[in-house]
Amino acid sequence: MLFPENESQRREVLNQYEILDTPPEEIFDELAQLAANLCETPIALISLVDAEREWFKSKIGVTISEIPRSISFGGYTILQSEILIICDTLQDERFAINPLVTSNHYFRFYAGVPLITSSGFALGSLCVIDFAPRNLTVKEQVALQQLARQVIRYLELHRQKLIDDSQRSFNLLFSKNPNPMWVYNQNNLQFLDVNEAAVVHYGYSREEFLQMRITDIRLSEDVPTFIEYLRENHSNLHFAGQWQHRRKCGEIIDVEIFTHKIDYASYNARLVNIRDITEHKRIARTLDESEARFRIIFEAIPIPLIISRVSDGLILYANPELIKTFRFSPKDLTNREVLDLYHKSADFELLLEALNQHGFIHNYELKLKRADGTYFWAIASLQYLNFNNEAAILTVFYDITKRKTLETKLQEQNNFLQRVFESIPLMIALFDTNSKLQWVNQEWESVLGWKFQDFQAGNVLEALYPNPEYRQDVINFIESAQRNWSDFKTQMQNGHLLDTSWTNVKLSNGQIIGIGQDITERKLTELALKAQAEREQLMRTVAQRIRQSLNLQDILNATVQEVRDLLRVDRVIVYQFDPEVIGAIVAESVEPGWTVSLNVQIHDTCFQAGAGVEYYQGRKRAIANIYEAGLADCHIRLLEQFEVKANLVVPILLEVSSQNPGSHLWGLLIAHQCSGFREWEENQLDLLDQLTVQLAIAIQQSSILEQAQTELVQRQNAQVKLKNALAEKEVLLKEVHHRVKNNLQIVSSLLQLQSQTLKDPEAIKALRESQNRIESISLIHKNLYTSANIGQIDVGDYIDNLAASLLISYQIWPGKIGLETDIDSVSLNVDQAIACGLVINELISNALKHAFPNQETGTISIALRNVGNNIEMTIRDNGIGLPENLDWTTTDSLGLSLVYDLVTEQLEGNITLERNHGTAFKIQFTQLNNS
Repeated sequence: MLFPENESQRREVLNQYEILDTPPEEIFDELAQLAANLCETPIALISLVDAEREWFKSKIGVTISEIPRSISFGGYTILQSEILIICDTLQDERFAINPLVTSNHYFRFYAGVPLITSSGFALGSLCVIDFAPRNLTVKEQVALQQLARQVIRYLELHRQKLIDDSQRSFNLLFSKNPNPMWVYNQNNLQFLDVNEAAVVHYGYSREEFLQMRITDIRLSEDVPTFIEYLRENHSNLHFAGQWQHRRKCGEIIDVEIFTHKIDYASYNARLVNIRDITEHKRIARTLDESEARFRIIFEAIPIPLIISRVSDGLILYANPELIKTFRFSPKDLTNREVLDLYHKSADFELLLEALNQHGFIHNYELKLKRADGTYFWAIASLQYLNFNNEAAILTVFYDITKRKTLETKLQEQNNFLQRVFESIPLMIALFDTNSKLQWVNQEWESVLGWKFQDFQAGNVLEALYPNPEYRQDVINFIESAQRNWSDFKTQMQNGHLLDTSWTNVKLSNGQIIGIGQDITERKLTELALKAQAEREQLMRTVAQRIRQSLNLQDILNATVQEVRDLLRVDRVIVYQFDPEVIGAIVAESVEPGWTVSLNVQIHDTCFQAGAGVEYYQGRKRAIANIYEAGLADCHIRLLEQFEVKANLVVPILLEVSSQNPGSHLWGLLIAHQCSGFREWEENQLDLLDQLTVQLAIAIQQSSILEQAQTELVQRQNAQVKLKNALAEKEVLLKEVHHRVKNNLQIVSSLLQLQSQTLKDPEAIKALRESQNRIESISLIHKNLYTSANIGQIDVGDYIDNLAASLLISYQIWPGKIGLETDIDSVSLNVDQAIACGLVINELISNALKHAFPNQETGTISIALRNVGNNIEMTIRDNGIGLPENLDWTTTDSLGLSLVYDLVTEQLEGNITLERNHGTAFKIQFTQLNNS
């Protein structure tokens, strides 16, 4: 592609017109249309040629707004000073293969007039185009050139308007601009104008500036260089540079100037915009110093880092740690490219691609190559930077060889664990935190029939558990991650539902391992056990009903109901035979909607005719279809009466007697299926068979109950007679005890009268003791005839009454001698009660007489307890006690001798004496049955 010699100035002038990319204007469209009309062409264009494109300000016959400059015709037109005519583009080697010629556009004729400004710059062209080879007449050429000059005039008007608007804006921006600005005469360097910011910043007044040249504010040593600089840039429209200026006060400042060529009051002038960069320079010097310090730091950083040039990858800097890590010598890095550090050039290319895309890279793992040819693993971080005014890349490496070695070992361990998981006879699946399947073992795929690849883009739970509500239960179970097993129906790949059991393990990273197993066999076992349990429960229910009730009808009703519920049949009946082999339904449980057979008169002669003789032999039958079981016609008609399609029949057999082995047919237990034919299970028939045994027991027990009830009536009559006789006996016995008690009272009264006639105290004492003994016996008979149980005596009341009588007999003042009793609930027969009463009488009398001399106070306690099968009686006082040298078993005392004899002979027990803070007699004897 050819360019004009003044290309850069041409584009600057073009930009000054500010016409590129502006909306269409009517005046230009009219000129283009006029050109097309005059030359009779389908296409006419007003184009402007930019750096990379030819842009159409106005277009007739085309829709595109621009084309690349490399294929444009206008690029050649601006090289001409006159009209460019190409009669046949295919015959011109410059355009023969141009896409505009060879493609659908098919431009075959072109004529263009360059749009040349008054200053001699060609901006674009006015052209006409046709689809067939042709030429223009002289008249058409002249007309096209005149139209081109009209286009230039309108462009100049457009530019003048811009200049006028710009001048007004310039005046405002110049005077109020915060940066110092001035205008100088390019011929003699004289200041022509300055703004307020320049006056303030440099310290000169406006009048002083206008008397000065721009070299007056330069350092004297810089003036020759500055003059040469202006001469070199004399023809440039604008240029920039950095210099030092001197302010009026003598201060030297660093400035950056931007110079633009302008027309100013007919002067060949330059506009200068000044930016004070003194502070920036100071910062730059500080940065240079910082760079030196940072270089020292880079040298000390214990991490390999390197700086390479972007353009060619040449290593510009490497710190000592990198040289050490890669085992280079300093001279090895001379003219070496950073690519030499990488194990694979593809790794470096990928890094550059990612760096260009993101602008930086962090922690990229790759393999690197040392100078000695060995390799190591590292992570690399890359970032663009400016190094010595060159675009560069900073790369930092971190050796992770040890970590990669560890990762390799971990991977080996993972592979080992994976092999272990593959061999475990359990289904194992790994889910991420979003319940997405990550991995499964072979057992999982083998059992369920699915493949892990089936769920790379799908939801595994939707496939395994299609029902949304059921699937939500599964998701809740997984998310709970509880280490317990739960059973689910899982859909296999073939659509079948599989009984499975699962548990979950939640990992520290939030992932969940699901562990499952096929539990089909277990479920079958459970169903069998459940059926067995139901049968056993039914058997227990029937057996319990038999134990709870001997009413045969209740038992039969409960049995048919339980069997119907368990077998889920439509009807269950008990069919009983009479001696004439005529059957009747005695119990029934039927599903609503089916015919009720209970209490229905059935005319059945089938069994009398010999049908069903096998039932007499104990045979049971499971009939899936009554029409295919070989039944007699009478039997089928009987079943059809009650809509029976299939049934189970088991005979109820009773033993004739223990002396006469054998059995007879009592009836049948039958289950009916009315809704359709049915295949029965073996255990269902066995269940009915077992139930008939229970029913047989119930029937026999019912028979026994009838016999027992007859015997019971007879016994009840006999018991009435016995009760009457016993009542007469009790009346007689009470009368005997009453008379004995009265006679003893008469004897006691006689002794009392006799004592009143005596003077001898010992005789009176002897009579009183005899009287007390008689009273104790009399009290026994009184309790017997007043007791509800004539054969037993309430010992507690008896002992309390006896002790109270003794205190009164010996005229003991209230409160002087205390009496305490601790009596268990003990019943004694007459003989033992009399003996105990006499013993208590003698020991308490003895204590009252001897234990508390000189009217001392004290306590007497009586205890009577059950000790196993024995009775223990203790009489204790806290008196002075018996003399130590007294052998009470051989004493002449009548009372103590009587006590010893009563205990050892009458009660057949033993007695011990304790002398600890008083006297205690402890007596043990065996309780006798009533006599």
